[in-house]
Amino acid sequence: MRWLWSHLRRHPFHLLGFLGGSLVMTVLNAMVPQLTGEAFDAVLGERGQAAGALGAVSLALLAVVLGRGLFDLVARLSSEVLAKRLERDARDELYVSLLGKSQTFHNRQRVGDLMARAANDIRQLSIMVTPGLDLIVDSGLTGLVPLVFMAAIDPSLLLVPGVYAVVFVLALWLYMRRLNPVATRMREEFGDLNAGLNQAVRGIEVIKVTAQEGQERLRFRANARRYRDSFVRNGLVQARYLPTLLFAFAMAGALWHALALHASGAISIGELVAFMGLMGQLGFPTSMSIFTFSLIQIGIVSSRRILGIITADSEIDQPATGHTAPISGEIVFDDVTFAYDEGGEPALRGVSFTVRPGETVAIVGETGSGKSTLTKLVPRIYDVTSGRILVDGVDVRAWDLDSLRSQISTIEQDIVLFSRSVAENIGFSMGQRADREAVVRAAEDAQAAEFVAELDEGYDTVIGERGVTLSGGQRQRLAIARALLTDPAILVLDDSTSAIDSATEDKIQQAIERIQEGRTTLLITHRLSQIRWADKVLLLRRGQVADFGTHDELIARSRLYRRVFAHYDEAGLGPVEQGPVLASEQGGAR
Repeated sequence: MRWLWSHLRRHPFHLLGFLGGSLVMTVLNAMVPQLTGEAFDAVLGERGQAAGALGAVSLALLAVVLGRGLFDLVARLSSEVLAKRLERDARDELYVSLLGKSQTFHNRQRVGDLMARAANDIRQLSIMVTPGLDLIVDSGLTGLVPLVFMAAIDPSLLLVPGVYAVVFVLALWLYMRRLNPVATRMREEFGDLNAGLNQAVRGIEVIKVTAQEGQERLRFRANARRYRDSFVRNGLVQARYLPTLLFAFAMAGALWHALALHASGAISIGELVAFMGLMGQLGFPTSMSIFTFSLIQIGIVSSRRILGIITADSEIDQPATGHTAPISGEIVFDDVTFAYDEGGEPALRGVSFTVRPGETVAIVGETGSGKSTLTKLVPRIYDVTSGRILVDGVDVRAWDLDSLRSQISTIEQDIVLFSRSVAENIGFSMGQRADREAVVRAAEDAQAAEFVAELDEGYDTVIGERGVTLSGGQRQRLAIARALLTDPAILVLDDSTSAIDSATEDKIQQAIERIQEGRTTLLITHRLSQIRWADKVLLLRRGQVADFGTHDELIARSRLYRRVFAHYDEAGLGPVEQGPVLASEQGGAR
């Protein structure tokens, strides 16, 4: 609730308009039965004074109705603005929070559930304010203000409505207690339903290829059935809501009490009419409570789900005054150990090596040896479990994240492209600062200009989500162009030419070699030609550094490196000269 209030109080003008307008509107509304009662007394009084009194009452009623309409408009407009601004601010806060979370956090989340929170739960906040909170304020004031007018007629008239108010509050408290777990479960079921749908849509190709449409349909029906059942449970709780029935008894009791007072001469006919009119207004909070408090409860549950994401611990902390400087490119791993899960098996153990500015280091090893994990620690996609990583002598945890990451470009094997134009995808890392000339030049250097020119609208062609309308080689060339555009100090290539033919790879390699001058490059590759021209080779085995040195040094002293190197040749990933030493080591390895 404090989080919701912190957002609402940012707009004091509209909050005042909403609460003040509702209060004045309710007071004016309660004056209508009062004036109606006076009209009855005027008609039943002396004939000579009736006409003048009725005229005054009519003018007063006209003024009250016009004023009520005006303040009602102010209150409704203010509440609507409050609702939309709460929705906007909460969505913005959630989005900024998601951008700032670590990769470890995102690895634990289901995309569909996050989308449900970012879309539907955020929308529930707006619904909670209007009509939810809007009607609760109106109905709450409508339940209190008439009591003041009743007391002004005769304090004894508060007997029946007072007893009813106590019973109503108790029934409402029990209703909210029963509704809270049901509403919580309903939002969780919706998250599960959305997550399942998202997975099915993202994996639609696999579903179709394996002919599993029937199984997925059954899975979706099961999730939808559970979500439906939660709605049924919510309806059962509402069906047991007692105040709507109790209000009928309260009206009967109030009429009997008012008639008794009139018979004793304590109140007039007009006052009796006014009292029953005021009593009838109590029906509004009674009927609205079953609907509005359900919206409030769902909104509170939604706010907890949103706040749960915003306040979730992130393993990556941004230093308040982080180090900012141009990077020259020195990278030092000092006894680095890293595990994806706390207490889990480390992916890297005691890794130590140094890369000097401008060097190209090829990282090789068997599948699962920790090659990609190692490169993700440099830009702090993940934080080390122990040890430290220094960039230009400064621990990466002391760097300003924006300054560090903006000077490191990564090209991964699994390319992520957005459903935007080709030019926007290439210039993504530059934001609004990327001009068309630089984008075209980067595409040419990445050997992407030729196929881009063949697209329907060239650089303005909107590609499908994740680049599904492009081939693997085309996606990788766009990713390489995106990296070239940033002019990085450190370049990370994670098997980035695996889906490109040899002729195109040679051209791209020439472009990469040109930009590597004076830049540090970490190169994960299975291409023998790329391993050979690297300044150093880092050999990993089961998350540990097996050896580190030049290609010739490792060939001469490391049996594991010769075995891995020979394995790459056997896989047909590139040409290699089989000298006597290499051939003998192959036989020994077997």
